[in-house]
Amino acid sequence: MSEHQALLDAVKKASEGWKNAFNSQNPEGCAAAYEEDAVMQARPFGTFRGREEILGFWTQLIGDGARDVEYIDPALDVIDERTVLLQSGWKMNVAQGVIHKEIWVLQNDGTALLREDVFEALSS
Repeated sequence: MSEHQALLDAVKKASEGWKNAFNSQNPEGCAAAYEEDAVMQARPFGTFRGREEILGFWTQLIGDGARDVEYIDPALDVIDERTVLLQSGWKMNVAQGVIHKEIWVLQNDGTALLREDVFEALSS
């Protein structure tokens, strides 16, 4: 298996893990997909810095009834030997939008975590 394929596999597994956490209404699982000092820009809601603030966002959104997220035509681009850019459309029961930039970084243990997340929600 190529180095890039192992990286892409780690990112795909981590991304699926995030979606599964969201769809099972588990905000802690969502936040665990981010690096401790990650930055998330959730337009139009604001910018959230660090896993604790990111957990607060997902807790609120899930608590408000959001569920059933699906990515639409995701594209993964290898940036370097440890970093992948994911871009995609998305939809769920209460909104739809665009993922402008998910920066996934391979960790020393072979898993991938989000370092930067920039997405936009549009009304459904």
